[in-house]
Amino acid sequence: MLGYIPSPKHGIVHIGPLQLHAYGLMLAIGVLVAAKIADVRWQRTSNNPKVISEIAVPVVVAGVIGARVYHLFTGYKWSEGGVVGAFEIWKGGLSIWGAVGGGLVVVVILARRRHLDTLALLDAIGPGVVVAQAIGRWGNYFNQELFGRPSKLPWALEIDKAHQLAAGYIGTAKTFQPTFLYESIWCLLVFATIVWVERHRTVQKGQAFALYVGMYCFGRVFFEWLRVDPASRIFGVRFNLLLAAVVCVLGAVAFVRLGRRSDPSEIATRREPAAETSGG
Repeated sequence: MLGYIPSPKHGIVHIGPLQLHAYGLMLAIGVLVAAKIADVRWQRTSNNPKVISEIAVPVVVAGVIGARVYHLFTGYKWSEGGVVGAFEIWKGGLSIWGAVGGGLVVVVILARRRHLDTLALLDAIGPGVVVAQAIGRWGNYFNQELFGRPSKLPWALEIDKAHQLAAGYIGTAKTFQPTFLYESIWCLLVFATIVWVERHRTVQKGQAFALYVGMYCFGRVFFEWLRVDPASRIFGVRFNLLLAAVVCVLGAVAFVRLGRRSDPSEIATRREPAAETSGG
């Protein structure tokens, strides 16, 4: 083994006298970045520029609640954490499936109540969410959790024995596949792909969000296949892997169907704003 990625001894970040949980800090940074990206993208659609700031709080709250609830029913160890541990979100245990699901429900509800274009709103928010996911995965790094199979690759991730046992892995390996890193890089590639497609192709409303869903889930199938932490299974296969495969197909189908729209009013291309930005 030529080398490996060392893991932090603890998940605490010291900023002067302050001690912050790195997991929560990464999530907070991710939320702020996602909100900024969504705000910029929404304003390019010539809609009410205050919308994103007005709906951000309820959407984020719904996302956090959804993320925790999903984890409590699919991966939380009630026998170890108990009722009190169910609320300790800074220790990890926020599922992206629940986060996107909870946030999506609230976005749709708010869009209908405020008479907003739902597809345009999802197109604005989706790319920001995937960047937030890229940032948030580093919280798993600080917590030494959700790692992959044993590996001796130069970029393998060092995991302490205590965290191996906490994750349910019992073995003699020292280093593992850094699935947090793979997913973080993949999420950035998804974002870059969406931006490239919007600048070089004519896209319809909803296609940016569908592309985000399809591409992210495509990568998630691979990441779930690598992971060794305990998880709900169906027919011996990780439930989240099956879910990712199904949602990936749905995202791909939605992308194709939305692309077949011929009504000019449905076109949501951002090629002109992109050209203005590059020319400034």
